Amino acid sequence: MGNPRKSLISLEATLYYHRVSRCVRRAFLCGKDERTGRCFEHRRQWIEDRLLELTEIFALDICAYAVMSNHYHVVLHINIGEAESWTLSEVVDRWHQLCKGSLLSQRFNLERCGTGSAGGSSHRMAYTADRYLLVYADAQ
Repeated sequence: MGNPRKSLISLEATLYYHRVSRCVRRAFLCGKDERTGRCFEHRRQWIEDRLLELTEIFALDICAYAVMSNHYHVVLHINIGEAESWTLSEVVDRWHQLCKGSLLSQRFNLERCGTGSAGGSSHRMAYTADRYLLVYADAQ
């Protein structure tokens, strides 16, 4: 069973974290699977590109990483100063780089661009973001 996030990450203790992600059932992430003869080497560049892309979206810096045949390691630095400098619009834009967002965040973007009706989405989005930040802070 996994541990709650607040016991895994403490920004007061350190801003550097070593994370590992492994494949299961003898699956291969990269390299050649000697058992089946299949080659998964093409994934190595995809993983590297994705890691670097995610650092542009989140307030993270990659200190080091290694992509192995069935797992990868990454050492991350959490850039609190950068995250605290983001406006609500920047947070929503970053969220939308990963997923389509919620109906509320989509309306917020439409209102912000002047193409949606002024239905108060900005206030609701700010309230929702504040609530998420409170929950996140409590989880720490």
